[in-house]
Amino acid sequence: MSKLVGLFSGAVSGGRGRRVGLYVVLYALAILAALALSALLVVLATDASPWSVFKAMYDGSLRDGAAFGLSLDEATPLLVVALGTILATRCGIINIGQEGQLIIGATFATWVALEFPGGGFPAIAATMLVAALGGALWAGIAAVLRFTRKVDVVISTLLMNFIAAEVVSFAVNRAYLLRETSVGGQLTVPQSDRIPENTRLPRIGHFPDFNVSTGVFLAIVLTAVIAVVVVRTRWGFRLRMLGMNPMAAASAGVSVAAVGATALILSGAFAGVAGGVMLTGTAFRLQPGFSQSVGYDGLLVALIARGSPIACVPVAFFFGVLRAGGGFLASTGVPRYLVNIVQSLLVLAALFPPVFLGLRERRKQLARARAAARMSDASVDTELVPA
Repeated sequence: MSKLVGLFSGAVSGGRGRRVGLYVVLYALAILAALALSALLVVLATDASPWSVFKAMYDGSLRDGAAFGLSLDEATPLLVVALGTILATRCGIINIGQEGQLIIGATFATWVALEFPGGGFPAIAATMLVAALGGALWAGIAAVLRFTRKVDVVISTLLMNFIAAEVVSFAVNRAYLLRETSVGGQLTVPQSDRIPENTRLPRIGHFPDFNVSTGVFLAIVLTAVIAVVVVRTRWGFRLRMLGMNPMAAASAGVSVAAVGATALILSGAFAGVAGGVMLTGTAFRLQPGFSQSVGYDGLLVALIARGSPIACVPVAFFFGVLRAGGGFLASTGVPRYLVNIVQSLLVLAALFPPVFLGLRERRKQLARARAAARMSDASVDTELVPA
């Protein structure tokens, strides 16, 4: 692999062009390797042909307008979660509570969507605002614990995911909260009522042709806003300072607690908005398992995009394709565990290039540092030798 990368490096002129070319080659090789391994697993574990499996994934995600729209619908909340994650990681805070923040935001949004009178744009706007507030509140608990009691954010946000799941389960199992309304004494299941049609995000197009929730435009607007904020604003500069060196940032007048807590709370707010988008755009009701691991996948999107809001767009779409194609593949009778393995292999393929190039660059830096140290030692020895 290293020799192949080296040969390609020589063929591409210019530092930036060389790096882009390396990424292209590595992504192509990693995805081909993942597909080959997936094909082998399909042959060994089922009677289906690898071609039929990959064709099913393509049919479910990209074959026609409806499939393409489904991929966009799957990618939209992933992108929103990833944007919030970037705000936290830019200042050195590792928020892994997006899953819980998303479902708490969706819980708050469900209550508003069911109770808001009139429907229409005011109801949709109120639903999204309350979803953001719910996610921000859940992340705010971790922020208070971090900056008042020094509780590690990774631990607190991770554990609060499980608490959030229990909160949702409690809410949809209580008739006085969000459990489905019983009609004529019929038994109900632990889920909420469907939100009214006039409180749902409008869709562009109609099934079976191309159709997509307008939440995708909200995600694109948020991407542009975050791209400007983290690069072109004073607050974004403070975020980067805090992430690079908290002590230097504090000595320069940056309030570590204020900036860090704000970034973490905003990260939770974005996760909450993602829950609102899912509720009003595709799911239309709250139930256990509502998030479908969107929070965790959104975190992966941000990590693969290496903190770049613009890079999150294609990465989120890639994950959306995997989720849409994987769901269609499962409906064809392929065991769900095999679907998860195929998806995981493709995710690892997406993770491999930046990790490989990062390790390669680190080895080069260490080699240069050792060479500089040897030269320094040699010069000192020369000075000590008597004339």
